[in-house]
Amino acid sequence: MDGDRRRWRQCFLSGAVFLVCMAGTTLPTPLYGLYQEKFGFSELTVTVVYAVYAFGVIGVLLLSGNVSDAVGRRPVLLWGLGFAAASAVCFLCATGLGWLYAGRLLSGLSAGLFTGAATAYVMESAPHGGASRATFVATAANMGGLGCGPLLAGVLAQYAPWPLYLPFAVHLVLLGGSVAVLVGLAETVKERRPLRSARPRRPGVPLQVRAVFGPAATASFVGFALFGVFTSVSPAFLAEYLDVDNHAVSGAIVALAFFASTAGQLMAGRVGVGRSLLWGCAGLFGGLTLLAGALWWDLLVLVVLSAFVGGSGQGLAFRGALQAVAEACPADRRASVISTLFVVAYAGISVPVIGVGVLSGPIGLEDAGLVFIACMALLVLGAAVYLFRRPVRETT
Repeated sequence: MDGDRRRWRQCFLSGAVFLVCMAGTTLPTPLYGLYQEKFGFSELTVTVVYAVYAFGVIGVLLLSGNVSDAVGRRPVLLWGLGFAAASAVCFLCATGLGWLYAGRLLSGLSAGLFTGAATAYVMESAPHGGASRATFVATAANMGGLGCGPLLAGVLAQYAPWPLYLPFAVHLVLLGGSVAVLVGLAETVKERRPLRSARPRRPGVPLQVRAVFGPAATASFVGFALFGVFTSVSPAFLAEYLDVDNHAVSGAIVALAFFASTAGQLMAGRVGVGRSLLWGCAGLFGGLTLLAGALWWDLLVLVVLSAFVGGSGQGLAFRGALQAVAEACPADRRASVISTLFVVAYAGISVPVIGVGVLSGPIGLEDAGLVFIACMALLVLGAAVYLFRRPVRETT
């Protein structure tokens, strides 16, 4: 019993470290408007600064996603915390646009290292029979951390001094505490190997997985694209068209999408793989429709509803996608295929978001958002029709 308590303690503490690291990746979200005023750059530049993060994540997933299997979880997580701290320092020292690019890239490297290693560490720390609970701890830490970032930064920027500095100083303190916690936890990889044994794995999808992978990857792409738009340009839309200049409010709306995703992932475990994918697509379509209404009629309530409905749909769809792909894969290809799914998902954070930024110049932010919504709605609708006609089989 004491052993189980110790393992649960490590599971929850490692989840807390995971949350702190992921919070740093969304910390700048409600601050982009302030950076625009300070450095005088366009909405396109905001989306590119945001998307640099995704390129960092994808690079780590492709080149070193399996490093923690060889050298251990804790060394990789300590490197991840180091990159997160370096990112915070870049934002603290920012005197120009180059610092923002560097900070976002370092943040992406940190998230790329944490995405796989921290999830595995949390799950491996749980006692026997606790896999389901530990999976939710990892999920809640990941999405909850992404939600806590804009909420923390928005509140501090609105109600405390030094809005462009205090959020990152607070995060540095939290990172220091996370290092202290992590050093005191046990390693879960028992047989460690040299770093050179961790070779990059080429992404790929076996033939027998492609029927499931197509709609799963499409839903993941759309869900992450929706999050990308919320975290990059929604504060600008709220300020420009809805007169919402309160940073705490804009941060809370972005946070709501991530918290709703956590709730959606929790529901996915109850409704099953096939239904969670299909219902997730429906939720994403509903969230996109509500966001279109918010852009068309300039209604704050529709933005809030879009965050909740779209976030819930993303959580349902992404957990269903992960489980469906994992179950369809042969064991010796599972890690490679899941990495491919994550690459597609993070491409959704970058490519469509930059597209919105490109279009916002000639046609305006509202119309650019409507074009984005139309494209994403067609994608997710196609995935939903496919899943309705060829449901994913449940594995017992």
